[in-house]
Amino acid sequence: MSASAPPARFGREVRTTAVLAAPLVLGHIATGLIGLVDSVIAGRHGTSTLAAVSVGTAMFWLPIMIPMGTLMALPPSVSELEGSGRRHEIGPLFRQALWLAAALGLLLFAFMTVSAYALAPMGIEAGIVPGAVDFLHGIRWGVPALTAYYCMRYLSDGLHWTLPTMLFGFGGLLLLVPMGVVLTFGLFGAPELGAGGLGYASAAMMWLQAIGFAVYLARARRFADLGLFARFERPRWADQRALLKVGLPIGVTVTMEGGLFVVTALLIGRLGEVPAAAHQIAINVAALCFMIPFGLAEATTVRVGHALGSGLGRAGVRTAMRAGLALVLLTQGLTAVLLLTGSGVIVNLYTADAAVAALAATLLIYAAVFQFPDGIQVLSAGALRGLKDTRIPMFLAAFAYWGVGMSLGAGLGLGLGWGPTGMWTGLIAGLLVAAVLMTARFRYSLARLSDTAAPAVARPEAGTTSGA
Repeated sequence: MSASAPPARFGREVRTTAVLAAPLVLGHIATGLIGLVDSVIAGRHGTSTLAAVSVGTAMFWLPIMIPMGTLMALPPSVSELEGSGRRHEIGPLFRQALWLAAALGLLLFAFMTVSAYALAPMGIEAGIVPGAVDFLHGIRWGVPALTAYYCMRYLSDGLHWTLPTMLFGFGGLLLLVPMGVVLTFGLFGAPELGAGGLGYASAAMMWLQAIGFAVYLARARRFADLGLFARFERPRWADQRALLKVGLPIGVTVTMEGGLFVVTALLIGRLGEVPAAAHQIAINVAALCFMIPFGLAEATTVRVGHALGSGLGRAGVRTAMRAGLALVLLTQGLTAVLLLTGSGVIVNLYTADAAVAALAATLLIYAAVFQFPDGIQVLSAGALRGLKDTRIPMFLAAFAYWGVGMSLGAGLGLGLGWGPTGMWTGLIAGLLVAAVLMTARFRYSLARLSDTAAPAVARPEAGTTSGA
């Protein structure tokens, strides 16, 4: 990234990326707030309900990252097709992606059904298991709708129209609150279902979001020329395989990163109530902060794919990456300052326990330290997705997150007795290594591009889709 784009072009790219990313960031925050809403409703119902929902939520969101990440192959492909003037190929590609989303949704439904019975053998406390099973058995009914929703959302994102992601995200949140309260507490004649009620409410919200998005895509004039639902097409294995070739490594990568934080929470949970509570506060704040670079990374994926499709070659891709990087450095700097200066105020919003607050405030300082490497690694991964370079980054992520981050964190936190600060030191190291490796991989992939030529992209009508 040594050559600089003209200031005017770079400035336009920064503005375009910021406008594209803002609704994505807000949409992700809305999704993050769903967990908060579930916790508040469950906590009001009872401690056992809150514990059951916490366990059930972890068992739900970790596996859902695989189809969510796999379908991330769609935005760069769609953006590249539009950039190359081949909008007529987007509809067939989308219909093949819908078949893939349906298959992933059914597989995950089956997994949720079976995994509910693995809670007891995993050592989950006996009093928590029934509620967690009820939650999983309720929410599983929404999984096919959720995968379809991701497919439609990624199509819209890839076409540089991210406002629906924000609107449907907050719309779902507004629907979940009344449905969750009614089914959890049994109001207005409904049965009191406890944790299971939140599961069914979440499933209903997912179906309403998916149906609403489908109706919007079918009626919106900006999508009319695509003929998204104009005809029925049978699934074609060549197209599915090409989408999986790009998307499945993304799904594995996203799951490995999410799994790193889930396992860290489980290990810290072995250290006692105070460390577990402090970690939960700090990681919740850090997760909300992460929504900003994650949204910017998704926008960068789209902009890189569009640069390729437009024939801008290496220069266009470089400009798209530099614009995203500038925004990430700015926003991560602001969040780092906020965490460093406001840690005490933030933790006091969560707890009045002095011991928990003190440790949580310390962990937020660690969170401030990893803001820059976390932002850089997720942005670089997003740019690589735009280049459809996903297989090698998957292995790089596995090494950084687990070979470095988890090994060092467990060694320091449990082996040497550093406790939560040792585990968080491992997180910092893993994210730092990921940032270095992902950036180096992007520079390598960028150097392999021609100066102007765009690579081949998906041609669904011919039975093929672009690969890595």
